[in-house]
Amino acid sequence: MSFLEFMSVPAILFMVIVAPLWLIFHYKTRWKDQNTGGSGDEKTKKELWAAAQRLESRVANLEKLLDAEAPGWRETQR
Repeated sequence: MSFLEFMSVPAILFMVIVAPLWLIFHYKTRWKDQNTGGSGDEKTKKELWAAAQRLESRVANLEKLLDAEAPGWRETQR
């Protein structure tokens, strides 16, 4: 029995049984990690949402001030 014949049986078993299971579990854990997102992502989203709301209220206040100070400012911007 030559070395190639001796190693062909474990190689075939590895390719048929171990490698597919390894790939399945590898990508399953990757998929779980991507779906969970983590608490840091959720915190960042909340902070960004709060900042966007603050900026939106600031812009609305500035528009009110400009409407009172210079009523035609919207037409001059176009």
